[in-house]
Amino acid sequence: MKKTDNRKNKKEELRLAEKGRLLTERMKEIYPESVCALEYESDPWRLLVMARLSAQCTDARVNIVCRELFAKFPDAEAMAAGDIAEIEEIVKPCGLFRGKAASIKAASEIIVRDYGGVIPDDMDALLSLPGVGRKIANLVLGDVYGKGGIVADTHCMRICGRLGFYEEGKKDPLFTERVMEQYIERAEQSGFCHRIVNFGRDVCRAANPSCGDCPARDLCDRANKTDNK
Repeated sequence: MKKTDNRKNKKEELRLAEKGRLLTERMKEIYPESVCALEYESDPWRLLVMARLSAQCTDARVNIVCRELFAKFPDAEAMAAGDIAEIEEIVKPCGLFRGKAASIKAASEIIVRDYGGVIPDDMDALLSLPGVGRKIANLVLGDVYGKGGIVADTHCMRICGRLGFYEEGKKDPLFTERVMEQYIERAEQSGFCHRIVNFGRDVCRAANPSCGDCPARDLCDRANKTDNK
């Protein structure tokens, strides 16, 4: 029985690995360009700030707000020396503005003091910055330093569950990260995550997903269950 279970588990792992490969290629076909929705102009510090502001806020609103924010505070040094009340007022449209303003100012102070104004390229160092969790850290490591990392946002968690990589409806970012990093090649992880966000907005929406017109339907366990009823 134990040998049978081991063979079954190995077969499932191989199936999911192949699904991950096919899904990566399919997303590249649908979205040839892998572009971060945050308009950070290739500035690592700006990406960190914008990612923090995007919590419970749309990327589109963050892009708008940050035009004024970066005009006033163009780099980590300026933010570190900035007036907290002024920062709060500018980022207020992003919601949770007091906590966000405090964390981006405090993180900037540490970046200037401890890292010479350069965003660290180490997970532990990034996680030590105020307001930075694994999602932001993986975004920075992938987009800035090319180290990969699964950015387990709501789209990623929802879609990967629907597709059958794990139980649908599970909302655990760390769990999603640990599972998907096994099935998406590290070199592809950053691009995959940007594409899956676009896919989640365009097709595999939380409400009323376009299952009938989905270009990844053949890879979806949820669709296969429906088709086989």
